[in-house]
Amino acid sequence: DDEQLDRYIRTAVQVSGDSPVLIDQYLSKATEVDVDALCDGETVFVAGVMEHIEEAGVHSGDSACSLPPFSLKPETIAELKRQTEAMAFALQVRGLMNVQFAIEEPHSDAPRIYVLEVNPRASRTVPFVAKTIGQPIASIAAKVMAGESLASFGLTDKPYDHIAVKEAVFPFARFPGVDTI
Repeated sequence: DDEQLDRYIRTAVQVSGDSPVLIDQYLSKATEVDVDALCDGETVFVAGVMEHIEEAGVHSGDSACSLPPFSLKPETIAELKRQTEAMAFALQVRGLMNVQFAIEEPHSDAPRIYVLEVNPRASRTVPFVAKTIGQPIASIAAKVMAGESLASFGLTDKPYDHIAVKEAVFPFARFPGVDTI
């Protein structure tokens, strides 16, 4: 329990820069979400919010995802975008960034949002997002990094007229005789 862990950390563990402590907590009934965004220092454009189909805990490279999200509430999506924008400004991102979130109890009235990681760079989902929204976001990011403003590209947050699904592809043919189940 949390109280016992807190007492142990205070009395039994010497925490310092030389002996850090990492504590993980399992999130039950959590959904993972990837967000790809562009920032030029003044504006943030959220290019895609992708909801993973598998529960949180499956590596993002090994999981399928949907763009737009298939089951998240609009309020949750708005909060993910708000947090992404705040992090982009706080980290002074110029170009692409990817945020991985976990949302515990995503369909409840009070979902809990956790930031798993933030990467101020292109992620493996950039080509998928670019194709889905019809914008060359990697090329735009390079131009933003060279000094152009996002406003010059006319990016808009328009509704999707389709659902795109990214699925992991495993190279089982390279491993003959391996049980794939």
